Amino acid sequence: MCELFALSARLPATVGFTLERLARHGGVEGPHRDGWGVGFYDGPDVFLLREPRAAAESPLVAFIERHGPPSALVLSHIRRATHGDRALRNTQPFMRELAGRMHLFAHNGELEGIERTRDFLAGRYRPVGDTDSELVFCSLLQRLGHLWDAAGGHVPPLAARLDLVAGFAAELRDFGPANFLYADGDALFVHAHRRLQEDGQLRAPGLHLLQRDCREGDTALAAAGVTLTSVRQRLVLAASVPLTDEPWQPLAEGEIAVLRSGEVVERRGAA
Repeated sequence: MCELFALSARLPATVGFTLERLARHGGVEGPHRDGWGVGFYDGPDVFLLREPRAAAESPLVAFIERHGPPSALVLSHIRRATHGDRALRNTQPFMRELAGRMHLFAHNGELEGIERTRDFLAGRYRPVGDTDSELVFCSLLQRLGHLWDAAGGHVPPLAARLDLVAGFAAELRDFGPANFLYADGDALFVHAHRRLQEDGQLRAPGLHLLQRDCREGDTALAAAGVTLTSVRQRLVLAASVPLTDEPWQPLAEGEIAVLRSGEVVERRGAA
């Protein structure tokens, strides 16, 4: 299965990790060779890099290690192809504009038959590629559109956005593993479901969180490739599997955590 990673911080941090390192932490050295991507928020806009190739073979990954831009909100994905060819159009994270800001989405899991379901047909947004993940993202933005349109250029209330995302996630879980990261530039929504564990069983946890108040030069975070750009920092990391030896918190099956400015501001269990 694919690997997900995200960071929410109070102040910008430089994420100088290698994407191949994330796959190694998952205990699967070889399979995640079908693409990688990482998006760095800068206000409402995003600097997005993606390639349909193994991260270990990419000069761009080496560039990110040395020159990755500081960001307070980062979202990343390493792909093991299950739906769709190995191609740029099928490489995550996916990005779309809604209400004058960029939205990012990355998914881990297989959603069998979702492309034949009326509730997830393309509307205002249409997939460029062939994956179930991009179709899901387009459907989510279609549903969120009325909230953003009604807000008249402002960010809709978090409670309303969470209600919609939570209801959408509950529908996805009927089709298969539905771990996803969704960011709108204001908040990051982390939905955990099930994933293939090291013993070969499909079960929770699908995602883990690590909350930290830390200082520059933190050796544990440096091992995960996170470099702090301020003396005092607060951050939350989300990952498919723990990236350090610290006590990461597994999310319950169907749980959603909302991250903003380095804090978990909302948590909601499965309905």
